Amino acid sequence: MVGTEEGIVISCNRKAKTPAEKIVCTFSGHHGPIYALQRNPFYPKNFLTVGDWTARIWSEESRESSIMWTKYHMAYLTDGAWSPVRPAVFFTTKMDGTLDIWDFVFKQCDPALSLKVCDEALFCLRVQDSGCFIACGSQLGTTTLLEVSHGLCTLQRNEKNIASSIFERETRREKILEAKHREMRLKEKGRTEGKDDELKEEEPAVDLEGLVRKAEEDFFDIIFSELKKKETAAMKKSKLKQRKLETDENVEEEEEAEEEGGAEETPA
Repeated sequence: MVGTEEGIVISCNRKAKTPAEKIVCTFSGHHGPIYALQRNPFYPKNFLTVGDWTARIWSEESRESSIMWTKYHMAYLTDGAWSPVRPAVFFTTKMDGTLDIWDFVFKQCDPALSLKVCDEALFCLRVQDSGCFIACGSQLGTTTLLEVSHGLCTLQRNEKNIASSIFERETRREKILEAKHREMRLKEKGRTEGKDDELKEEEPAVDLEGLVRKAEEDFFDIIFSELKKKETAAMKKSKLKQRKLETDENVEEEEEAEEEGGAEETPA
């Protein structure tokens, strides 16, 4: 499993032979890069991721969302790890220099213990195999070694069964919610498709022949009107030519009459 900068967890198969088989599935839930990813040492199907302002616990059986998550913190989370001796305990570090120890059997909404380690940001943590010591690394390169109390590093009575039942209960709850969300999406899709069908039925049938006939009539009307305009203009031109010719003839006759009259008035 790998965490990406886009906040997606990718489950891969190293034994796959084809590129399509290498990526088994993906899990989306974080709003930023994933800085820590670790499987639960007692229940490998459940794994912890740390990114943005939350830490999330996932189940491989629920791919659409995480089954448990912490509240959104004011400071950015930088690292996280499971306790190697207690299945219900995990640790997270934050940018404000705080180490949080979570025990979801004891308390789920808030950390069981919150300790201010230093004034600068904590960027990494490692837990000893016995779960008794935690090493935290800060932004300035300072390593702080902390000893965990006996109650937080000792397996409690019936803790494995309680943690297993909590994981199973939350996984069932998420599966039910996923099924309801899918059902709601299908209903919404059906309603949208039904509305589209109703709109299509309400739309009147298009009369293609009528549209073609009307287009032809409009086309011929335009042609006839243009021809009439041209005929009218030609008639106007011919009338103007006739009037001009008549005017020229009248002028010539008047000139000839004046010339004859002038000749008669001339003395012999």
